[in-house]
Amino acid sequence: MDLKLSFAEKPLAFFTLAHGAGAGQQSTFMVEAARGLASRGITTATFDFPYITAGRKVPDRAPVLEQAWREAIDTARSQLDPLPLFIGGKSMGGRIATQVAAADANLRLSGLVLLGYPLHPPGKPNQRRDKHLAAICRPMFFAQGSRDAFGTPAELAAALEPLSPRPVVHVVSGGDHSFKIPKQTAQDQAAVYANIQQAIVTWMLSVRRGRTSVP
Repeated sequence: MDLKLSFAEKPLAFFTLAHGAGAGQQSTFMVEAARGLASRGITTATFDFPYITAGRKVPDRAPVLEQAWREAIDTARSQLDPLPLFIGGKSMGGRIATQVAAADANLRLSGLVLLGYPLHPPGKPNQRRDKHLAAICRPMFFAQGSRDAFGTPAELAAALEPLSPRPVVHVVSGGDHSFKIPKQTAQDQAAVYANIQQAIVTWMLSVRRGRTSVP
């Protein structure tokens, strides 16, 4: 597995970040997220799922995606093992990370970060993708736009309420599935992304200190 690394000067943790279904690790969102987190002390790695590497638009089936995630975790461990390892991703990339974590209780992970978790397909709230989350049993951070068609923060909070440790839901006011806010300047949008990145780092530090949630 080939990981693209954005190094923090004095790393506090290592985060492996997977892309969503529509774009690979070279997308603007992924590149800026990796750089922003690295500038805040989190060495961040990204990778492409096999269908992106092959130049295809349709995502691979779940077993292929999950195997790619396991290979990414193994590579991350081999490169930066002393650091606490967090995994997660944008939309589909985050969902597959949760499936891998839920399937292996012995997988050494400090926590998961989910950016725009696809709780259900748009317009189909009964087709839920949350049954496996209870099996993760690790700290989880969710950033969810208040206008996310794949699941609102309220829907997500209700699904997460029974879980332990208690997940954190960071609400992006006005944000859609990609955290885009309506009728704002480029500077305003950049500030939204920066706020999400700082919230992730604050949460990771709280996990390192032994707290599983933050207000």
